[in-house]
Amino acid sequence: MLDKDEVCRKYNKVYALQSRSIESRGWLFDVLQCTEKLSSTFTLEQMYSFVDQLKARHPRNNNVEAKIRQQLQMLRDKGLIEFLTPGVYRKTN
Repeated sequence: MLDKDEVCRKYNKVYALQSRSIESRGWLFDVLQCTEKLSSTFTLEQMYSFVDQLKARHPRNNNVEAKIRQQLQMLRDKGLIEFLTPGVYRKTN
């Protein structure tokens, strides 16, 4: 049986991913999906390995590295990752 508080906590994290624009939500989910391919602690340089993939998904964006950093901040603000030190991140449970 699942703990009610744990279910509510996980639901609130997913609910927090909602945003107003579909494009913004697309970027957020794309970056989140990239983090899922990495270990629980990862670096900004590892995230930059997805630049070509993200450029292909968002061809009108000419500053993908900055967008990755922005989306990592949003994921941090929503409690899905935490910043450990400059350029180093950890996924939360």
